[in-house]
Amino acid sequence: MKEFKLNTIPKIDSGLKTPEDLYFEKFSETILEKTTHKEPKTISLFRKRKTIIMMVAAVLVLALTIPVFMNQANHSEEIDTETLENYLSYQSNVNQYDLINALDEEDINNIKPNIALEDNTIEELLISNNNLENYILE
Repeated sequence: MKEFKLNTIPKIDSGLKTPEDLYFEKFSETILEKTTHKEPKTISLFRKRKTIIMMVAAVLVLALTIPVFMNQANHSEEIDTETLENYLSYQSNVNQYDLINALDEEDINNIKPNIALEDNTIEELLISNNNLENYILE
């Protein structure tokens, strides 16, 4: 290995040099000249007012529409009878025994039809119809 002598080997220049023409003496003056030419940004008050008015309007609209939506949500919980019948008829896991167990006496009384048939009408219907087995099975 070669011997390394710090003082004898030529050194590489760093490339950084100080400017010669009184750079440091005029430095503060040049900075002040560059900064004084720019004007500060101005924000108009009308633009702020416009955003404030829009925010207040949005809050008012929300405050007025929330009760309307709440009332609609309360009314939508009621189920009409047709929807309930369709649901029960198309569900395979609900049978007649489940429905019977869920009904009260009051519900059963409301289901009973109020049809008044006379004996003569029933006899005429049975005589005119040849298929009596359907009526017996039903």
